[in-house]
Amino acid sequence: MRKSATNDDVLSTREAAERLGVALRTVQLWVESGVLPAWKTAGGHRRISRVAVERLIGERRAALAGDGGVTASASPSLDTRLRVMVVEDEPELLRLFTLVIAGWELPVDVTPASNGFEALLRMGQDCPDLLVTDLNMPGMDGFKMISSLRGVGQSYDDLEIVVVTALTAEDIAHRGGLPAGVRVFHKPVPFDELETLVRHRVAALTTPA
Repeated sequence: MRKSATNDDVLSTREAAERLGVALRTVQLWVESGVLPAWKTAGGHRRISRVAVERLIGERRAALAGDGGVTASASPSLDTRLRVMVVEDEPELLRLFTLVIAGWELPVDVTPASNGFEALLRMGQDCPDLLVTDLNMPGMDGFKMISSLRGVGQSYDDLEIVVVTALTAEDIAHRGGLPAGVRVFHKPVPFDELETLVRHRVAALTTPA
């Protein structure tokens, strides 16, 4: 699609998706969540600054360069692996998550993220089957991230979300609550319950339909 000289620094959502190498729905998610700034034309079409897209490319590279995920167990088939993303701002607890999950010796790939913003960037690379997230985090917290994921049509409706938080049920309700279907565990992290959940998901993934 050719653009006039006055529009050289402006991209449509589809053009931004092509430049970023992600699906159109991913760009829509990033726009809705504020990860990628955009505005609407008089005709209602979203437009994105090319500079913002280039900046996001750099941020994605930085987020994905540190570690692309932790493989918890070897498996010959990617189709039988469960992809789990853990979002937690405390580095030691995040490391504990990956070590404990690795100890289960299941065909699980763990992708860590330290806040909602980083999690959304990583989801643009590879959407997980199961999201385990804290709520209180700097930058984009878990409330905003989950709201964003549940607000982009049906793109992420099948993503199972588990919250692990120090907040009480009353605290969560006071801050607007969580969408239906989001399971809530309270800290300290109930790893036994998480293991049971993950084992059920792995069994469902590896059992022939």
